Amino acid sequence: MRGFTIKNTFEKLGFFIQNNRFSILLVAFLFIVIATQGAQNIEMASGTETFVGKDSPLYQDYDHLYQKIFQTQSIVVMVEGNEVKNTDLMKAVDRMEHQLQGTEGVIETTSPASLIKMVNYQMTGRYVIPDTDKEIEAIIDGNPEIFGQIVPDNTHILISVVMAGSTSDAAQEDILYATEDSVSFAEFPPSYNIIVTGDPAFMVSMNYEMNSSMGVLLGLSGLFMVIILFFVFKHVRWGLLPLPVVLLGIIYTFGAMGYIGISLSMVSMAAFPILIGVGIDYAIQFHNRLEEELHKSESKERAVVETIKNTGPAVLIALGMTALGFVSLFTSSVPMIQDFGKLLLIGIIMCYLSSIFVGITTISLFDKYSDKNPLKKIARKIKPAGLDKKKKSEKKRGEGHITEKLLQKTTDLTIRYDIIVLGIASLLCLGGFYVDQSVPIETDVQTFVPQDMPALVDLAHMGDIMGGTDELNLIIKVKDTANPDVLKWIDRFSEHEVEGRKHIYSASSIVPLVKERNGGTIPDTSQEIEAIYAEIPESQKDRYMYGKNMLLLNFNIGNAVADIKVTGIQELTDIVKQDMQWMPAPPGTSVTITGNNVVFIEVITALTSGRVAMTFLGLILVLAGLFVVYRDWLKAVVPIIPMFIVIGWSGGVMYYLDIEYTPMTATLGALILGVGSEYAILMMERYFEEKDAGATPMEAIHMTSAKIGTAIIASGATTVFGFLALVVSPFPMISNFGIVTVVDVLMALLATFVVFPPLIVVLDTWREKRRGATAEKEAKKQIQGADV
Repeated sequence: MRGFTIKNTFEKLGFFIQNNRFSILLVAFLFIVIATQGAQNIEMASGTETFVGKDSPLYQDYDHLYQKIFQTQSIVVMVEGNEVKNTDLMKAVDRMEHQLQGTEGVIETTSPASLIKMVNYQMTGRYVIPDTDKEIEAIIDGNPEIFGQIVPDNTHILISVVMAGSTSDAAQEDILYATEDSVSFAEFPPSYNIIVTGDPAFMVSMNYEMNSSMGVLLGLSGLFMVIILFFVFKHVRWGLLPLPVVLLGIIYTFGAMGYIGISLSMVSMAAFPILIGVGIDYAIQFHNRLEEELHKSESKERAVVETIKNTGPAVLIALGMTALGFVSLFTSSVPMIQDFGKLLLIGIIMCYLSSIFVGITTISLFDKYSDKNPLKKIARKIKPAGLDKKKKSEKKRGEGHITEKLLQKTTDLTIRYDIIVLGIASLLCLGGFYVDQSVPIETDVQTFVPQDMPALVDLAHMGDIMGGTDELNLIIKVKDTANPDVLKWIDRFSEHEVEGRKHIYSASSIVPLVKERNGGTIPDTSQEIEAIYAEIPESQKDRYMYGKNMLLLNFNIGNAVADIKVTGIQELTDIVKQDMQWMPAPPGTSVTITGNNVVFIEVITALTSGRVAMTFLGLILVLAGLFVVYRDWLKAVVPIIPMFIVIGWSGGVMYYLDIEYTPMTATLGALILGVGSEYAILMMERYFEEKDAGATPMEAIHMTSAKIGTAIIASGATTVFGFLALVVSPFPMISNFGIVTVVDVLMALLATFVVFPPLIVVLDTWREKRRGATAEKEAKKQIQGADV
C-alpha cells in the first residue's frame, strides 16, 4: 500500500510535468536568475573560524580574550638589497609610511625609518632621518635591542603595517592593496627588491587562488563528463544532455549557498566536482528510462508519466541513503566539514530536482520537435524503418555481452570461493583499520595550498630571514595590572620557560618595557609601576595590557607548526600548564593559554575521534534508513557490509600512499557510504526482484550481474570521472583527497561485484534454511498435535 501511494504521487507529478513543460522551463530560467543573484553573496573563508567552531570554549577564549583585545596582524614589506643602512632607502620607507598613515584600519606602521627618527630625536632633538649613511649606520648598530628584529642583517629590512586581529577579510584586502600602492608611491631606489608579504597577504592570495581554482575544477569536471558520457551513454539520443542538467543543479546550489550563508573554503569548493560526479547519475537514470519508455510506448505523454512514476521513487530512495551518509558530516566540530556536508546535501537535492523537472521536460520536447524535423522524415522514407536502431541494438548487445560474460565469471568465482573471498576482504578491512591509526594528521594551512604560490614562497622567504613567529599567548587576569608580585612572577616564569623548554625561544610582555625604564629591575610598589606605565607609549602598552585587569605574555615558539606539528604544540601547551602548577601565579590571578596555534588543538580531536564518530554515525543512519524502507534486516544489513569493508580498505590506501588526514580526507567514511551504498542497493533490489520471479539465490545473483552490472559500471565510471577533476587541483589537500576518493569509488565498485555476491547468497541461503527448518518444526508439531 505504501509503495502504491508513493508511485501514485509520482504518477500525478508525471502528469503535472507533461502538461506544464514550457512553464517548468520558464520557472527554471527564473530560478537561474535568482540563483545568480544569491551567488553574489558567497564569501571566501580561510581563517581560524573555518577550522574551529565559534561556540567552542577554546575559540571563545581566543576570540574574546586575545583576538579582539590584544591580537594584531601585520602585512610585512621586506626590502632586500646589497646595503640597507643608507639615507635614500630610509627616506623612501618614510614616504611609504606617510602614505599609509591615513589608511582606514591601519593601527600603526613600524619600520627602521620611524625608529631612526625616534632615536635621532632623543639624541639631537630633531625628529628627522639623518642626511648621511654613516649616521644611519651608527644609529642602527648602536641600538641592536631596538633594530635587531626589523634589520636582521645588512641586506634586509622589514616594515610592519599593523592592523587589528579581528580585521575582516575585505578590510585586509583593502589594506594590502593600499600597502602595494604606497610601495609604488615611495619610489624605492631601483637596486632594491620589495616583497609585500605576511599572513594577511598570504590569506588574500589563497582566497584568490581558491576562487580562480573553482572555475578550473568545474571546467575539468565537465570535460571529463563529456568524455565518459560519449563512451558509456552513446546508446541514447542527446547523450550529453545529463551534463547541462546537472550543471543547472550546481547553479542552483551556488544560489542556495549564497542565500543560506555558506562560505567557500578549501573543503567546500571540492563539493562541486563531487556533486557533478554523483548528481549526473540521477540525470542519467531519468534520461535512460525516458528513452526506453519513448521507444516502447505508443503514447509519448504516457512515456513521461511512466518514467517519473517508476524511476522517481527509486532514485529518491538512492538519494535518501546518500543524504543519510552525508548527514553525519554535520556532527563534525570543524566548520569547514559541516559546510561541506550542507553543500553536498543541498547539491544532491538540487541535482535531483533539476533532473526530474528540467531533464525530463527537455528530452520530451526534443523528442517532440525531432519528429517534426523535415530532414528526418525524408531519411525515414529512404531507409527502412528501424534499420539503424537494429544495427545499434546488435552492436550494443555485442559490447554488453563481453562485460556481462566477465561479470558472470567473476560472480561464479567469488561464490565458489566465498569463504576465502569474504575472509580476505575482512582481513584487509581489519588491517586497514589498524594501520589507519598510524596515518598522520596535517592542519598546517600552508601545506594545503599550491607550494609554488608566490605568496607562499614570499612568506617562506620572510620566515627564513626573520625566523619563526608562531606563538603561545597567555592571557593573565589580575586584580591590578600594576601589582609588582604579578610582574615579578611573569619575569621569573618567562625566564624559566625560555631557558628550560626546548621549543620556547623568547618571551615578550609589559615587563621588559617596565624594567627598561627602571634600571633593569621591577619596582616594589604599585605607585612606581603606575608612574612607569604613564611613560610607555600607548601603542606599545596596548599590546600587553588591557585596562586594569588583563595582561598578555607571549612565548615565541619558532616554526612550531612546521617543526613539531599541532600535536607537538599540544604537548608543549600541556607542559606549560604543568609548569604553572609548579610555579603558580600570585593569588587572585588566573592564566589562560590561547592563540591561533592552540585553537588548532581542537581540530586534532575532530580529525581523530571526530572522523571515526562521523563514519559510524553514517553507518547507523544508513542502516536505519534501509530498515525503515525495507522492513527486512537482511536488506538493511547487506548493502552496509561491503561499504564498511571499503572504509577499512580506504584506511590502508591512505597509509600505503602516505596521504595525511586533513579536514577533507576526514570526510571519506561519510562519502564512501553516501556514494558507494547506491551500487549495493541497486544490486540488491534487482537480486530480490529476480528471486520474487522464482529464481534461486544462485540464479538471481547471476541474472543481477548480467542485467544491471554493466549499468552500475557505467554509473561508477561517471562518478570516478567527476572526482577525477579533484586530482588535478593545484591545492595539494584537494588533489590528495581526489586521489583517495577515486580509489575508494573504484574499491566500492570492486566490493559490489566481488564481496556483495557471495555475501548476499550466503546470508540469504542461510536465512532460507532457517526458515525451512522452522517451517518443518512447525509442521511436525501440528502433525503430533493431530495424532494426539
